[in-house]
Amino acid sequence: MKGSDWKRYSAGAAFMLTLAACAPQRPPYRVPPGTGIPVPGRVPPPAPPPAPAPPETVYKSLPQEPKIREQDLKSKTPPPAPAAKEPSRQPGINESQPAPDATASLPPPLPDDSSLLAKITPGVTPQRAASLRLTDEGNKLLDAGEPAKALNRLERTIVVDATNPYGYFYLAKAQFRLGRYTESLNFLAVAESRLRGEPFWLSEVHALRGENYRAQGQLQRAEASYLEALRLNSGNRSAADALGRMQVETPSASR
Repeated sequence: MKGSDWKRYSAGAAFMLTLAACAPQRPPYRVPPGTGIPVPGRVPPPAPPPAPAPPETVYKSLPQEPKIREQDLKSKTPPPAPAAKEPSRQPGINESQPAPDATASLPPPLPDDSSLLAKITPGVTPQRAASLRLTDEGNKLLDAGEPAKALNRLERTIVVDATNPYGYFYLAKAQFRLGRYTESLNFLAVAESRLRGEPFWLSEVHALRGENYRAQGQLQRAEASYLEALRLNSGNRSAADALGRMQVETPSASR
């Protein structure tokens, strides 16, 4: 450094020192407490120990119920309580009991076998054929309401052929229409013995027998005959209608 430069530098430094001495003195800077900034020459107080952590709450899991299976429900379901039975009511002294349905379990009706002329086949003897024609004529007279004429015609049937069972049946029917119940029952007994293998005609015999018993006031016998007729042939309308009328008119007879 040259001598002139050194002089100028020394003069400047002295001026700066003079200015610094003349400047007002500021109070020392104090760090406000609580800021956490360390102050030179001062030892900061020890930090307080950390607060203990709150104890952890231990949650105990509730015991789980076992799963209910469908088969468990079926096995543990209590059986339904039996329905309370109503006390059976006994009919009074003056009350009549309902008649049992005696025709509930009857077999199906038989085919119609009432045609007498259909029985005249090539193998039938001339006597039987003639007797069957006379029997058919007598039946038509009965349907026309002429039992006396029918009886005369029907008596000839057994003269021509004494083995004709249908002639005896219609003779019994003619006697019944004339009010001769004993004679009618006698002819029915002969017809029944000759019609063993023909359930259709046996049913007709029992139905006509029931008509005779009913006309004589023998209601229990009449009912038994009607039931037998229906047992042999549930399609016997005369027996079914007569039995129904009798049970309505005289319910005591069915007991």
